Amino acid sequence: MDYLLEALGIGISFPGVRALGRVDFRLRRGEIHALMGQNGAGKSTLLKILSGVYRPYEGRVLLRGQETRASSPTEAQRAGISTVHQELNLIPTLSVAENLFLGIQPLRAMRQIDWKKIHKEAEKVLSRLNLKIDVSEQLNSYSVAVQQLVAIARALLFSADVLILDEPTSSLDKEEVSNLFSVMRGLKADGLGIVFVTHFLDQMYEISDRATVLRNGELVGEFEVAKLSRIDLITAMVGEEVSARRAEEKFERRRVAASEPTPLLEVREATRFGAVAPFDLSFNRGEVLGFAGLLGSGRSEAARLIFGVDGLDRGEVRMDGHVIKLSSPHDAIAAGMGFCPEDRKTEGIIGALSVRENIILALQANRGIFNRLSRAEQENIAERFISSLSIKTPNGEQAVRNLSGGNQQKVIIARWLASNLRLLILDEPTRGIDVAAKTEIQKLILTLADEGLAVLFISSELDEVTRCCQRVAVWRDRRKIGELSGDDARVENIMETIARGREESGGENI
Repeated sequence: MDYLLEALGIGISFPGVRALGRVDFRLRRGEIHALMGQNGAGKSTLLKILSGVYRPYEGRVLLRGQETRASSPTEAQRAGISTVHQELNLIPTLSVAENLFLGIQPLRAMRQIDWKKIHKEAEKVLSRLNLKIDVSEQLNSYSVAVQQLVAIARALLFSADVLILDEPTSSLDKEEVSNLFSVMRGLKADGLGIVFVTHFLDQMYEISDRATVLRNGELVGEFEVAKLSRIDLITAMVGEEVSARRAEEKFERRRVAASEPTPLLEVREATRFGAVAPFDLSFNRGEVLGFAGLLGSGRSEAARLIFGVDGLDRGEVRMDGHVIKLSSPHDAIAAGMGFCPEDRKTEGIIGALSVRENIILALQANRGIFNRLSRAEQENIAERFISSLSIKTPNGEQAVRNLSGGNQQKVIIARWLASNLRLLILDEPTRGIDVAAKTEIQKLILTLADEGLAVLFISSELDEVTRCCQRVAVWRDRRKIGELSGDDARVENIMETIARGREESGGENI
């Protein structure tokens, strides 16, 4: 079969990392092809090679049967490959027409910009997408959905044969997604090949013809969507073979009896419009509660709501039975919560500060600027947690950026333990660290729970979730779809719940 676009044997390495290993990807003319995979699967790397961002690389890229090696996104566009990124690469303070023709403005005599032609051509290309708007208005006066279509229209101006849409629905509501899909079907009928990247399973099944799945930089397979079951897709993405799972447990998990939980925090009908659908949740003292779901399922968004990073649009949070205000992380910290974010390097540690300074950060913030910890107090606190958590560092004055990933994670945990901690939220605490350090972190989490701390544990590794957690809340498409506890909290049950997609919230739109 003749393919519109072929990426054959694509491989690329960065210092210390093999990002892609001999990946094949094939796109037909007039099809919508989903590119699926967890975080770190290699999707973004492959897209950047196709769009001319990364080179050199191993393998070949063929467009219309001819090899192409674009050295920049502009070259890729001129060849016929256009990308619309999740973060739109447009200038909001310019008009719609100016954004469409930026860098390619038609000129009249004396090299004057032909604004009449620009406006006429802008209206023409937008009409192809069934979009009728005033092209002289500033782009930021229109919704994100309209801006998304403007970005697609700009791609069409370059006579694109291949259109790459990277998470185009992440900020759209249900009606806007429906309109975008209508546009995509029209472009497909016109013969374009569309690469569709999404974390929403329902959307992938609704719009895509075929799907390619990557995992850990390797090709898992290429599938006809109509013949691909949800459980097989999730298995391919996650890498868990349910039928071949080992029965043994690496940790002895302390199960909290259903009749004996001691509630600490209760979340009721918590909602943030466009981010997470209404959900109920309880956190018990001495329990590790897990969040499980594919990337983009709403796990991190829910954690950010609980910690006050993002405000609630509706619902309430109760601590010890009393409603508490969570309008900011400061409120959460005052209530005894700690948060270890997913990206520890940019949102967790402060690399230029010492281990000591990082550990005492939350405690000092809670005490205020006029109640400073003395240097001796800081050193005592740091030394105590360096010892108790076995943080491998020459001393407390070592810059935290010089520590290994696992030890950086321990420093962040120590920061919260040094304050009045009652609930610890851990978002991907073992990502990017070696196996030995991962085991240490997991054992530390169980020890903290044994000492009475409530822990929220978020991980993309389902085996890790089931190993550490007494109870698991399952997420999909930005909503909580189920809860499993005790012996029911097994990998196969989690995967089946994700695949089934039962909506405990009754299907209310976010």
